[in-house]
Amino acid sequence: MSSETETVRQGVVVGAAGGLAEIAWVALYADVTGENATILAQGVTSAAGINALLPSSPVIVGIIVHMSLAVMVGLLLAFAWRELREQWPSLRSPYLFALASLAGIWVVNFFIVLPIVSPAFVHLLPYPVSLISKLLFGTAGAAALQCQTVPSFDRSPPWFLCKLRQPSHR
Repeated sequence: MSSETETVRQGVVVGAAGGLAEIAWVALYADVTGENATILAQGVTSAAGINALLPSSPVIVGIIVHMSLAVMVGLLLAFAWRELREQWPSLRSPYLFALASLAGIWVVNFFIVLPIVSPAFVHLLPYPVSLISKLLFGTAGAAALQCQTVPSFDRSPPWFLCKLRQPSHR
């Protein structure tokens, strides 16, 4: 498998892990606080600029849009991590990289992009809740990156996640 193909595969896994972590967090938040998860899903679809899809199931469309965006972020993280590891082969843990990247994405989204594109979306969740969501994406994404890129993944925390990974042919 080519290096680019392997990185794309890793990026999809990273994005899926991060996107699912965010969905779980927001679902937990909505359940605990009594917020309407449907409104949050509609907000994702509206913020992405595809309101024409809202007459269909807003939750399903919101999840599809969210996971598509998550995979794009995962791809960016995987390619950036690959480049960092090529420059500094001694790098072992992607956690600081992923957490800093997702915190940066959150700042840009919530203070620059979303106030222009979808001001209502900015206020659907309190800032700390949305920031924790991004940090959970970073944590899950880093775990997925570490499991896929560090040779000694069996001994690396969180080891139980790495056991799910199938051996690659490198």
